Amino acid sequence: MQAPGGPEEDTSGGFKYGGWVAPYGDEQSDKVMEIQLKPADLLLGRKTFDIWENYWPQHEDQWPGVNEVTKYILSTTRDKSDWNNCVFLKSVDDIKKLKNSEGNDIKIWGSSEVVQLLLKHDLVDEFWLNIHPVILGEGKRLFDNGSVPRAFTLAESIITPSGVIMANYKKAGEVETGTAGE
Repeated sequence: MQAPGGPEEDTSGGFKYGGWVAPYGDEQSDKVMEIQLKPADLLLGRKTFDIWENYWPQHEDQWPGVNEVTKYILSTTRDKSDWNNCVFLKSVDDIKKLKNSEGNDIKIWGSSEVVQLLLKHDLVDEFWLNIHPVILGEGKRLFDNGSVPRAFTLAESIITPSGVIMANYKKAGEVETGTAGE
């Protein structure tokens, strides 16, 4: 999931495949915009936020409303920004309080470490996954060994002509097991 947007987006760990989504972007842009435009606030990790706060204020025409929504940023090193509507959170307890409060839905874009933290604390209700027909062999991962086991149900899916699978999964409860073929 590392650096889908461009070659210089995130080269940490020597990652050299930045921009790997570009060959597939036009085909999925209508659905991505539909998802982006649904009313929701954003939860971002500090590294993703550092990239976004320098990009989106000047490019709102590509994502109408991104500057107006509340952006919650999990960070132990930052507590302010000049970008509109930013709220800094310090811990997973702050995220739990936010999740249990009234208000808009909350989306995460990127922010692999935050996603892994949410999975570890069973705080993910729904995924929109874009699965590309590419194996990078390196880079940041979405899922790691710290996730709480959970089952999800496919709610919606789209396959683009180039083979990108856009799948919406909703939490379904405990993982069920059994014996194959019985």
